[in-house]
Amino acid sequence: MLTLGIAHKAETAARIREPLAARDIDVEHVSLTGDTTALSSDVAHDLDIGLVFPSRLMEGGLLTARLDIPWVNDRTAVLRSRNKAETLARLDAAGLPVPETVFVSDPVSDADLRSAADKFEPPIVIKPNSATRGEGILKVTEWDSLLGVTDYLDLLHQFPATRDRSYLLQEYLPAARDIRVMVIDGQVVGAVERTLPESAREAGHWKHNVHRGAEATAIEPRESIRELAEAAAAAMDISLLGVDILETDSRTVISETNARPTIDVAEKYDERFYDVLAATIRATAR
Repeated sequence: MLTLGIAHKAETAARIREPLAARDIDVEHVSLTGDTTALSSDVAHDLDIGLVFPSRLMEGGLLTARLDIPWVNDRTAVLRSRNKAETLARLDAAGLPVPETVFVSDPVSDADLRSAADKFEPPIVIKPNSATRGEGILKVTEWDSLLGVTDYLDLLHQFPATRDRSYLLQEYLPAARDIRVMVIDGQVVGAVERTLPESAREAGHWKHNVHRGAEATAIEPRESIRELAEAAAAAMDISLLGVDILETDSRTVISETNARPTIDVAEKYDERFYDVLAATIRATAR
């Protein structure tokens, strides 16, 4: 039996433990977050492979060095997907549809920022280049608001600890369906549509992230969506990938990808989800 390390939250390890055990893969939770680790101490886990490199890169480096294991999604894959600008550039270079986007690397002048903003019809979406879960994403409708947000970002970026001093200006697609497609080893194995409750929409909320209160409902994606998600995973060259797709009446675009996707309850995936996942884990461990 293979032993798989999970550096997601403990509930994720608990969720996938039984279905993977049925496929002769044991699961152990290996996160170092909120703990102390003596570097010369004995290693507490005997693992064959890890699923996804930790989001805290320093912890991931330590785990990899101590456990001496490969990852299904390694550090390179996680960093590639976390960099939203690189993701969109890779997808665009592969001929895949993405939102109109401008990469901004601080410091930039107000004149250059205004020139970039003028490429869009308001409202404009502003998003940190490397944040997740919808954190820090704003929507502005006019120049003074945009300048106020970017002035605040300029202030934050002055701190030496802020290593990523970039953000994106991106077109806003109103009334778009928000679809997350899960791709493993180049195959679509499930999809959900993320929607806001009516009360949230009436209150002016517009982000569809589950961590922000959206609901994720399993759907059967049509063939064109499946093909788009599989092409995105190929362009990113990542084994386990969540592909976020926005669809309006006139356009379908890939907005982001996630190399550390949440593995939800089995009902939200195809029946073969865990078979494909187990096969990918075994192939990577060899």
